Amino acid sequence: MEVKDGNGNILADGDNVTVIKDLKLKGTSSVIKRGTLVKKIKLTDDPAEIDCRINGSNIVLRTEFVKKL
Repeated sequence: MEVKDGNGNILADGDNVTVIKDLKLKGTSSVIKRGTLVKKIKLTDDPAEIDCRINGSNIVLRTEFVKKL
């Protein structure tokens, strides 16, 4: 299974990515700003989603909103 970022680059466990669009978190008033660095991502069973940790919270992000560094 290949997991690709918004630019088509292949992602792997432990990669660092940046967010390419401001994202509002469901159920909260928080926003993840564009350009936020996300370190050590984890791949999931779904090729369109990754697990990550931002500001101490575990979050699932869509791969279309991130780009590999």
